Amino acid sequence: MPTSDDRQPPPRFNAARHCLAENARLRGDKTALIIVGEGGAVSRLTYAEAERAVRGIAAGLLDLGLKPGDRVMIRMGNEPDYVLVYFGALAAGLVALPSSPQLTASEAAFLMENAGVAAVVTGDGLAESDAGAPAGCIRLDSRKIAQMKAGEPLADYADTAADDPATLVYTSGTTSRPKGVLHAHRAVWGRRPMHAHWLGLNESDVMLHAGTMNWTYTLGVGITDPWACGATTVLYNGPRDRGVWPRLIAEQGATIFAAVPSVYRQILKYADLGEHDLSRLRHGVTAGEALSSDLLEAWTRATGKPLYEALGMSEISTYVSSGPTIPVRPGSPGRPQPGRRVAILPVEGPFEPLPAGETGLLAIHRTDPGLMLGYWQRPDEEAAVMRGPWFAGGDLASFDADGYLWFHGRNDDLMNAMGYRVSPVEVEGVLAGHPDVAEVGVAELAVRADLRVIAAFVVLRSGVEPDEEALTAWCGERLAAYKAPRAIRFLDALPRTANGKVQRKRLAEAAG
Repeated sequence: MPTSDDRQPPPRFNAARHCLAENARLRGDKTALIIVGEGGAVSRLTYAEAERAVRGIAAGLLDLGLKPGDRVMIRMGNEPDYVLVYFGALAAGLVALPSSPQLTASEAAFLMENAGVAAVVTGDGLAESDAGAPAGCIRLDSRKIAQMKAGEPLADYADTAADDPATLVYTSGTTSRPKGVLHAHRAVWGRRPMHAHWLGLNESDVMLHAGTMNWTYTLGVGITDPWACGATTVLYNGPRDRGVWPRLIAEQGATIFAAVPSVYRQILKYADLGEHDLSRLRHGVTAGEALSSDLLEAWTRATGKPLYEALGMSEISTYVSSGPTIPVRPGSPGRPQPGRRVAILPVEGPFEPLPAGETGLLAIHRTDPGLMLGYWQRPDEEAAVMRGPWFAGGDLASFDADGYLWFHGRNDDLMNAMGYRVSPVEVEGVLAGHPDVAEVGVAELAVRADLRVIAAFVVLRSGVEPDEEALTAWCGERLAAYKAPRAIRFLDALPRTANGKVQRKRLAEAAG
């Protein structure tokens, strides 16, 4: 547990050095990364190999003329080069911009333009038509990255300050376009409370993560945290198989398994747990969606293994959790991790924390080293979430007398789709462009007691017949898969306030 003396990182701090340099020196032959592919094919990287490749990529990027602080966008699939380029950018003092291969060409173009990227790295699976880069931007493919890895490595990691920018991730805001969340190198140091109090992570662990590298949950919990502790990471890059995870846990000897709740639900439904040896698994961890009490009970009953939940967001990662040091309380994501300053603030009024039992805005103190530097070129939104010395991202919550947090929804309309925050305004903007659509509202829809999906509520133009398939296809061509509505409901009119504003919270009710 971090003490008051080591809660803040050293003034000069490089995140890539923190995760790789000592591991390469002390345990260079140890496996750092395992990727299991189609047909059970396995690729491995030791810490020495990973560190050598990262410093080679760092040198290669700087040789192209890139300067400290330049943004490097990564558009790759779930392949080893993704993580090596990510850490290579950090090692060089550049800013890594991880992105999803699901992004459409127009979505990716917006991120490139908004971030002012200096270079974009593409994987082999990306179609040429989708891989464009703005004028003046350097484009690098897997062949060029291979040359960098084999080239002369950077003599030493960039001498970055802890507050220097390191990572730019885009998340949905309250407008129709995603906003960039800029993190400093110190964010890696700020993750340390998770290691003992949520993940229970140490150098002997094998961490299997069910996500893909482009997701901050995977980059953080699946790769950065294990590497910061000298542990081994296992990722899967084979065909989507809902029952594959117990087999991988057994084959790879995973001691910790990380996924969103829906993956645990699929395992229970589609996999035969009795066929696999899960004896080395100590526990599972989950984040990105709320963990229902029913799913928690079903998992622990079926496996005999604990399941620890965490609550977080792109701006701070996880900061409330259960874990080896925080007993599970069903229905609550846990308590603030030791070393964190977390409070409930009034929605309006002074910045004084509320007592236990009262509902308000969930806030974390701005001195937390894991907190973002700010929103990229969005000072208005940045100002809106800073309340004196506190960052309040819009979650409504309360603490009980034992310090456990209880979540009461959001103070705005942001949706949660498979762990990604999605703005309804962005989805509505796409659907409004369809010639058959007169009006549209987008909100979450409960399809089961423990499952909510993005749904579009559509008012059609006069004389048009409902065609759910056509609207679904329209969205699929213009939105990443995780942003596209999973359900479409047709209404005669959208519920509105007296001032004409769409009442998103009443859309599901209006659809009956």
